[in-house]
Amino acid sequence: MTRGTATPHAVRLLAGYHALGRRAGLDDHLAQYGAPPLAAADASLIRAVEESGLTGRGGGGFPAGRKLRSVAAGRRSAVVVVNAAEGEPASGKDRALLTVAPHLVLDGAALAAGAVGAREIVVCVHAERNAGEHPAAGPRRGGITTLADTVRRAIAEREQARLAPVPIRVTAVPPRYVASEETSLVRWIDAGDARPSFTPPRPFERGVGGRPTLVSNAETFAHIALIARYGPGWFRSCGGQEAPGTALFTVSGAVTRPGVVEAPLGTPVGEVLRLAGGPSEPLQAVLAGGYGGTWLAPELLDVPTTPSAFKAAGLALGPGILVALPERACGVAESARILAWLAAETAGQCGPCVHGLPAIAADFAEIAACRAGTELYRRLDRRLSVVPGRGACRHPDGAVRFAASALRVFGRHLRVHARAKGCLFAQWPSILPIPEEW
Repeated sequence: MTRGTATPHAVRLLAGYHALGRRAGLDDHLAQYGAPPLAAADASLIRAVEESGLTGRGGGGFPAGRKLRSVAAGRRSAVVVVNAAEGEPASGKDRALLTVAPHLVLDGAALAAGAVGAREIVVCVHAERNAGEHPAAGPRRGGITTLADTVRRAIAEREQARLAPVPIRVTAVPPRYVASEETSLVRWIDAGDARPSFTPPRPFERGVGGRPTLVSNAETFAHIALIARYGPGWFRSCGGQEAPGTALFTVSGAVTRPGVVEAPLGTPVGEVLRLAGGPSEPLQAVLAGGYGGTWLAPELLDVPTTPSAFKAAGLALGPGILVALPERACGVAESARILAWLAAETAGQCGPCVHGLPAIAADFAEIAACRAGTELYRRLDRRLSVVPGRGACRHPDGAVRFAASALRVFGRHLRVHARAKGCLFAQWPSILPIPEEW
């Protein structure tokens, strides 16, 4: 569920929820926004998205208009894929958006389908462990409403109101870290195998069924729905020149009101934390961008949430994830846990993942256990330098980025671990969540 408040100009995607305090059904949605301008879903929409400066909100930051134009240029009928299968365990923004404003996302998908000439829309969500919903066996929900149920209910509302010009279906993807990568989704839809593919070609060139495929995350489609209604100038009136518009941020850890908040891009990290109530105790670091992202020290809380500012600071913005790590936690132990999990989440098809990530995780485990010497650090440094850029997807690159940032930010803890027999901080309960196994 979404929580937190934002200044009025910053609330766009969550405006309906803030006004209603509950999920917006189709009647609520139409009362606030009116019917989607499906008749205008053509090349003019692509131009509007290009002029808006909208970039993908799934973590890659690719220009949304350029992706739309590339898919529209294909010679075969296209497919639109809504990626709401959040692979990052610390992310909840797409789930929140589809829960409280599903029709905004489906509007954007329908408009994009019209603009690129798609004849099918597929909404991908993660299968849910707590509901007993396993992708290999089909739904076994036992009365629990899953995100897939919520989306199917919204689709049924649209079909009854004749607002579904293109068939829409929902598929539950295995809840694995790499399963939400765009080529994994294409393979899942085609063959039930949610593993990344080597590229090129990219999905926009040859995706589902060999057709041009537009894969964007749920938040991106919601922004397209608003751009189609209000225009690129309206979109650019919030945020900065380089990074216009708002974004959803999942804020967790040591904050007063963990949850999903909305803020203009360019808002400093510390201000985004304040939208979630601010730190609930003293902080030693903030994880930005999720488990493929970077740790940042408290002195960097003034960094604006723009790609260029983050890159200049050696950080990764990713899919809008901020996890506040309290002083009482051990950043080294937290990082070692996550690296062990990342090593186990590989697709098992590339050397950097199969061999490199377990070795890096093992080195971090030795550091966390206060058993690291100079030679281990030299070996770890070599491993961190040779793994990136060699996999089918960016999973190993993200893991290396995460590990390298831990070595930079947690120097004080590393020094304690180098001379102690054990870390007292590591005795506290873990902060970063790791999903349960099936």
